Amino acid sequence: MTSRDYPDVPRSIQWVGGTDGFLRLLDQTLLPTATAYRDCHSVADVWEAIRSLRVRGAPAIGVAAAYGVVIGVRSQPLAEVTAYLRTSRPTAVNLFWALERMERHFHALNGDDTLRQLLDEAHAVYAEDAATCRAIGAAGADLIRDGMGVLTHCNTGGLSTAEYGTALAVMFTAAAEGRRFRVFADETRPLLQGARLTMWELQQHGIDATLLCDNMAAQVMKEGRVRLVIVGADRIAANGDTANKIGTYGVAVLAKHHGIPFYVAAPVSTFDLSLPSGDAIPIEQRDPREVTHGFGRQTAPEGVAVYNPAFDVTPHTLISGIITERGVIAPVNAETVRAVV
Repeated sequence: MTSRDYPDVPRSIQWVGGTDGFLRLLDQTLLPTATAYRDCHSVADVWEAIRSLRVRGAPAIGVAAAYGVVIGVRSQPLAEVTAYLRTSRPTAVNLFWALERMERHFHALNGDDTLRQLLDEAHAVYAEDAATCRAIGAAGADLIRDGMGVLTHCNTGGLSTAEYGTALAVMFTAAAEGRRFRVFADETRPLLQGARLTMWELQQHGIDATLLCDNMAAQVMKEGRVRLVIVGADRIAANGDTANKIGTYGVAVLAKHHGIPFYVAAPVSTFDLSLPSGDAIPIEQRDPREVTHGFGRQTAPEGVAVYNPAFDVTPHTLISGIITERGVIAPVNAETVRAVV
């Protein structure tokens, strides 16, 4: 599959210029009502964009961080740049993977035109992610059949990656191959990535889609409208336990109860084999005002206690398979993960 199979949609990440250039990000905090870009000229700009979710999705965060290294080393030592970027968000392992890759590349350089070689490596991270997304789409597309209802949670399309996405890439590929199906997208509270971002992307690609409040998933499953669930991932442990946007675990439990296959789509770079299980995955805690004052409007009494984890962990026992660029891992356990990753 080539990029010609996909509509001409806005790119979430672009490098503008040469070694003295800058990172241009589609500001996802403004979608779907405005399409605007955020230009990052400093490593602090990149850190803020990652932290504030202007760029989000584990693969996209990794790509942005790689370019952030290029920007940062123009004025700061590499170690300071990477240490700073590591503090932006704790759960998405692609962030740390990309920074470690840039560090290894830097230390292997011969000293000639260092900045150019670092930029080339960041471009390689971008290009490899785009190719990986296409491969994930091809690996999972046959799971979607004509007339099927497919449920997804949060956003896993081109906004969350270099180009095509992970879970949504499976849907985009199935659509490009001529299959007709309907996507049910959870709102994904409290920041509504499903409503704001996934529905926007599905519209851009001309895919039949219906928006659900998060608490409606059980009902559409009970009614037989959904026969497959595909979600993304921010970190996957060695046994296949998967961290993804908060609410994913609940969807997996519902799918198990209704006998619906539950798949995760993610690149190999999202696996963290240093963690034996999901119990060790760090879970980011977000600002309570995301819950009490969503999008600037107060919806709860002043002073209430708030628990706002950004992610939860789905046990591997609830996952039917993990769709990677190297194929589908199924059943999901430490042995099958090790064989592919």
